[in-house]
Amino acid sequence: MTTPLFSKRPERTPGGHAPETSVGLGKDESYPSAKHRRRHLKRLLDVATSPAGEAIRFANDAKGHRALIKRLAAFEVIRVVFEATGAYHRLFERTLAKAGLPMVKVNPRQARRFAEASGQLAKTDRSDAAMLARMGSALELEPRPVISQTTDELKELLGARDALIKDRVAALNRRKTALSALIKRQLAQRLRQIDAQIDAIDQQQKKLRSADSNVQERYQILTSIQGVGDVTANVLIVEMPELGQLEHAQVASLAGLAPIANDSGKSSGKRSIRGGRSRARQALTMPALNAVRFYPHCKAKYDAMIKAGKPKKVALVAIMRKLAVLANALLRDSRKWSPQRA
Repeated sequence: MTTPLFSKRPERTPGGHAPETSVGLGKDESYPSAKHRRRHLKRLLDVATSPAGEAIRFANDAKGHRALIKRLAAFEVIRVVFEATGAYHRLFERTLAKAGLPMVKVNPRQARRFAEASGQLAKTDRSDAAMLARMGSALELEPRPVISQTTDELKELLGARDALIKDRVAALNRRKTALSALIKRQLAQRLRQIDAQIDAIDQQQKKLRSADSNVQERYQILTSIQGVGDVTANVLIVEMPELGQLEHAQVASLAGLAPIANDSGKSSGKRSIRGGRSRARQALTMPALNAVRFYPHCKAKYDAMIKAGKPKKVALVAIMRKLAVLANALLRDSRKWSPQRA
């Protein structure tokens, strides 16, 4: 495959400084065959710059990442834009963080919609990289704060724990209908194994929190809120590291709890929630149910909305939004929750 040509040095401004540059990244997702999938998995990294328009390809491994960081040193990088691709972008993201480069991780669906809106229907890794660089410049995407190593490790553990919970539910459901004595023994063994693995993850999470004073402080503040337990606190720490630095409306939007308007002309459509960080939203559901039962202020708000004719789910979402805003305020002020000040 031919490597695109690029200039050896970026164009310089009269003052001798490299111009501000947005960098877009596209990953090779081609799988020549099922047999060779592991060998070819995400093997290349396409890079494009805007406005310089350079294009170059690197290996998508530690050595290639180091070469990319070295190449970007010639630019005044204001953002590095890449799509969220699950496990495939984690090593690269850590490398960018260690290099101190400003990162913007975008939703692949939003990136595709931007490409289509700009008239780009074809999709290749090289065109994606150029499109992401243009997207960063055109929309002036703000870099996200770099999460700590502890938070990154907690995120991996949280994902593994969620997977084990799903496995446990599946095993419990199978046990209800199992007739074979062998299958029943295997399921019982599997359930014991799952419980042991979940406990091990919980202990490791506790160990990581204890070793990081900032994370431990955030955890203690979050768990001081009535109804917020270990799991919810861990989810909020991992999924919403921006908490404590946001406005109320931003918190609701980030968690996907802000009502989205659906109006046109004289027509006023039904509001609904969507987008945001679904895992954080899910984690707030049980604390909201708990708050409706045991937290007088939340119970009063919930009952008032029901009395006004709001659906129960709408009222519950309002309580979830209130908890998210409360968590943001407590973390901002570095104080624990108390009924008198809530």
